[in-house]
Amino acid sequence: MTTTGEDHVTARGGPWWWERRRSAVLDVGLAAVSALECGVEGVPFAWEAGIPVAVGVVFGLAAGAVLLVRRRWPIAVVLVAIAVTPAAMGFLLGIVGLYSLAASDLPRRIIGSLAGMQSVGVLIVMFVRMRQDIARGDVEVGDWLVPFASVTMALGVTAPPVLLGLYVGARRRLMESLRERADSLERELQLLAERAEERAEWARGEERTRIAREMHDVVAHRVSLMVVHAAALQAVARKDPEKAVRNAALVGDMGRQALTELREMLGVLRAGGDGVRARPGGGSVPLAAVGAAAAAAASRVAAEEPAEGPAEGPSLAEIDELVGQSAAAGMVVDLSVEGEYRSYAPEVEATAYRVVQEALTNVHKHAAGAKTYVRLAHRVSEIAMQVENEPPSGVGSSAGLPSGGNGLVGMRERVSALGGVFVSGPTDAGGFRVSAVIPAS
Repeated sequence: MTTTGEDHVTARGGPWWWERRRSAVLDVGLAAVSALECGVEGVPFAWEAGIPVAVGVVFGLAAGAVLLVRRRWPIAVVLVAIAVTPAAMGFLLGIVGLYSLAASDLPRRIIGSLAGMQSVGVLIVMFVRMRQDIARGDVEVGDWLVPFASVTMALGVTAPPVLLGLYVGARRRLMESLRERADSLERELQLLAERAEERAEWARGEERTRIAREMHDVVAHRVSLMVVHAAALQAVARKDPEKAVRNAALVGDMGRQALTELREMLGVLRAGGDGVRARPGGGSVPLAAVGAAAAAAASRVAAEEPAEGPAEGPSLAEIDELVGQSAAAGMVVDLSVEGEYRSYAPEVEATAYRVVQEALTNVHKHAAGAKTYVRLAHRVSEIAMQVENEPPSGVGSSAGLPSGGNGLVGMRERVSALGGVFVSGPTDAGGFRVSAVIPAS
């Protein structure tokens, strides 16, 4: 990460008000040169003013040393330069002072006013001194040259440092603005990266939940029926061998169906994972490629085991078979269908099937021997389903099926994801009811 903005300024660590050590060294050097210049120029000033030479030298040294504070108080430096202009000293002091003033963040009107005062002061001093030299006969020039030389000198010692200072100040402010913008962009990028990580973590959690729900729906019903039939097989193995054989055949069929569904799901997951990792040129594979790989894997499963059921998801056309499996396990189930059956979107049919399947599984687990009513209603814009069981009669499977407590949660998530309504709870008669309404499109 680059160091910019305030971090950049703080990292430089110069003494006092200087941001860098080399800036302090430069200002000390300039102040020393300016003090030396003004001290030398203080000698003729003392002669002309009729004061001791030592006083003139000390005055010059003090005036020139003011350049040391040019970064902190540029206005004071320029005012001192204007003040010593009549004494014909402070050439370096005036130039560097005007540059520092123009490069600062002070308002332009202040910079213009002080630069104008400095220019006028130089103009007047030059005009008066040249007139005095002409009057003494030290210089013989035309009258036109005096104002020209005065104006040229005044502009020459004021305009270049002011213009250069304005350029450097504007460039410095631009760099600071760019640093601040870089800091802002860096913070935004960091925030976006954190949000992207949060979204990725949320997506991973959602995907884990979805996979767990699918695995639960696929396995729980089949295995629950297998356990019920196994318990029945154990009970009738010696009394009714023919029924025991039928139960054993049912257990085998359900086990094969559960394995088939598990292979289909794992094949899709494996194909999607391989598709993401197998890109040799770097980068990620488009989602369409992952979907195509998943579809190909499901098709391969269907081609290899055509007798064990299709690779597509469950549909409402299989409700009769689902109810028949529960009836074969000893449950008394009453199925009623209202309205004319029609095809729905695959996710709608799969969700409706899973709701009925999970509700029947819960009856096997918690209300063995209870009579169960399965109602399915095809309406104009929705499909409704209800699974209600009477209180357990105490006569039925004693297989002792475990419960993970995720069935109702998974059903509610499935229905809510499609914009439907899911309600479950005990009935007044002591049974349990599961109801769901799913939009048809």
